[in-house]
Amino acid sequence: MKSLNEYWVKTKSYTKECRRVLKVTKKPNKEEFMAITKVTGLGMLVIGLIGFIITLIGWVVGI
Repeated sequence: MKSLNEYWVKTKSYTKECRRVLKVTKKPNKEEFMAITKVTGLGMLVIGLIGFIITLIGWVVGI
C-alpha cells in the first residue's frame, strides 16, 4: 500500500510538469489554426470513410 507521502510527491511532480508544458505552449496564429483544422477534418473524414466501407462490406457479405 502506498503512503500518503508518495501520492503527494507524484501529485506535486505532475503539477510541476503541467506548469512547464503550459509555459512552453503558445496560441497558434490563423495559418497554423487553419492547417490544424484541415488536417483534423481530413483525418475524421478518412476514419469515417474506412468505417463506412467496413460496415458496407459486412452488410454485403452478411456478417
